[in-house]
Amino acid sequence: MNTTLALRPFADFDRAFQTLWGTPTASNGFAPAADVQRDGDNLVARFDLPGVDPEQDVTVEVQGRKLLVRGERKDSRDEEANGRRIQEVRYGSFRRAVALPVAADPGKVTASYNAGVLTVTVADVYAGTAPHRVEISTSA
Repeated sequence: MNTTLALRPFADFDRAFQTLWGTPTASNGFAPAADVQRDGDNLVARFDLPGVDPEQDVTVEVQGRKLLVRGERKDSRDEEANGRRIQEVRYGSFRRAVALPVAADPGKVTASYNAGVLTVTVADVYAGTAPHRVEISTSA
């Protein structure tokens, strides 16, 4: 018995599906893992994006009260030549939106990429958002 068939009974079906329609991630996209936190008055968002070219394949935008990160992780390997057996890395288009407490000044948004992690800082987005207690008056 073919060991590939025993271990992956639907391997031929998967291969045929990918040939006809492409990989599911290419059409549906994916959302990269993210860590978003408040750092004083700033919002700092980190996105796991190993294997992308940040200058060519990633776009960071601010639209009103949303921070948008989108792009594409390209698979440049030849599956047939390399005989890939397991694919857990997601390829294709990605998109991630982060809600901001107020509309951000685009001039106060910075982004850097290091060791596969995209870090986006939105400065002063929490400035002036501390709760303020309002006194309640009563009529006598």
